[in-house]
Amino acid sequence: MITAPIDFQLQETIERLTERVDALEKSAGNDRLSIGVMSGNLDTTIAAFIIALGAVAYDIEVDMFFTFWATAALRDSRKAPRKKMLDKMFGWMLPRSSRSLPLSKMQMGGIGPKMIRSVMKSHGVKSLEQLMKEAGEFGVRIHVCEMSLGVMGLKEEEMIDYPNLDYVGVGSFIQMMSESKQAIFL
Repeated sequence: MITAPIDFQLQETIERLTERVDALEKSAGNDRLSIGVMSGNLDTTIAAFIIALGAVAYDIEVDMFFTFWATAALRDSRKAPRKKMLDKMFGWMLPRSSRSLPLSKMQMGGIGPKMIRSVMKSHGVKSLEQLMKEAGEFGVRIHVCEMSLGVMGLKEEEMIDYPNLDYVGVGSFIQMMSESKQAIFL
């Protein structure tokens, strides 16, 4: 078989294109999703975990950053660390756990969350607590905003037991987002 020599200009073009593709792939970020969770509502938190688990199903690494009102979803109602009075007062005003989160709409005097949980169960949708458990099992990482913990009067000792949970500043989350292909806030 006789092969014609590759034209020098064509070879040069292929090399330039290869370099550009390599640079684009390198700058595109990892196969990673960063989710900022800040609302603290039941429906929004459920959506965040459903998105996280959907991404994991596509072999995408997921980092979730919980800040301000959303940190209450990560409280364990069985844990009660000692706190100063002002921190206790914030604790009384915040939901005690994921089971006591309000809905973003149709609160209906407090029965809205119970109703939506019942409807979800009747449709075979997993509860927020089941979604959180699965997320931990599948390697979804949760990062809690250190500043928000202090501002909201919460302590690390009252957070849920979760295999991939840590406490970081916003700079760490910015770094995670910069290394991700996608970032969303809920």
